[in-house]
Amino acid sequence: MTDGATVGQAAVDQLLEVLDLEHTGAMAFRGMSPPVGPQRVYGGQVAGQALVAAGRTVAPERFVHSLHGYFVRPGDPAEPITYQVENVRDGRSFSVRRSVALQHDKPIFFMSASFQRHEEEGLDHHAPTPPDVPAPDDVPTMSDRLARYPERLGIWGQIPRPIDVRYVGEPGWVRPGDRPADPHQRVWMRIDGKLPDDPLLHACALTYASDLTLLDSVLSVHGEVWGPGGVVGASLDHALWFHRPFRADEWFLYDCWSPSASGARGLATGRMFTTGGRHIASAVQEGLLRRVGG
Repeated sequence: MTDGATVGQAAVDQLLEVLDLEHTGAMAFRGMSPPVGPQRVYGGQVAGQALVAAGRTVAPERFVHSLHGYFVRPGDPAEPITYQVENVRDGRSFSVRRSVALQHDKPIFFMSASFQRHEEEGLDHHAPTPPDVPAPDDVPTMSDRLARYPERLGIWGQIPRPIDVRYVGEPGWVRPGDRPADPHQRVWMRIDGKLPDDPLLHACALTYASDLTLLDSVLSVHGEVWGPGGVVGASLDHALWFHRPFRADEWFLYDCWSPSASGARGLATGRMFTTGGRHIASAVQEGLLRRVGG
């Protein structure tokens, strides 16, 4: 591997460790946060870990097709997270689980997830891929972006990046005034290394990635940015639907937009497409967004 590939795989291996929960009881698990991270647990991490916990209690021939979660308290990255899973139902075709993440005996996140047995036949259609989107190799890398705005990232610039993120337009963390208003936020993503073939692991990795840039689309409508001179925010809830098989370590386009923002809350929606144009997943999230000073 090249040095860049080696660094990327090392960050991916660390992500795999974060997603590899300790089994502490029949329906109980324990997860840890990375050694270097933000002051509160990243939402995609706790959602991905909650899905790992739920998925490990379901028969392997059933694959997650949807999840719905709420962020209720900020998580402390210095403390382990306990995951308790409830078996809501096992039917002939579907299994439903409720996964609760706790710290200090209080929930910080809870999720309902539904799993369906593989290869059921039915109608099949999806909307087309957005037209005229440049390929991943034709847009700047994250390193290229960071070179222009190193002062805007803070701790996020120091965290190992297991996901290769390439913005088609301007990111939400540029300087105030540097981001033109745009009704869409489009980002190419992939896990920046090789993942094992386990479909649940790919679903958990996609869940982890789905929280990274989704709320950016609310700011994008107004040409707003994160941080000083812009907006601070937090995820309130998160929903994700998995439509077709995929690999999270292959490129997918995250096409996001915001249909509404009001009352210091913004709604963001997103669709994920492979480079071949298959619609693999959809996401919806509401976030708390408050303006801050310069």
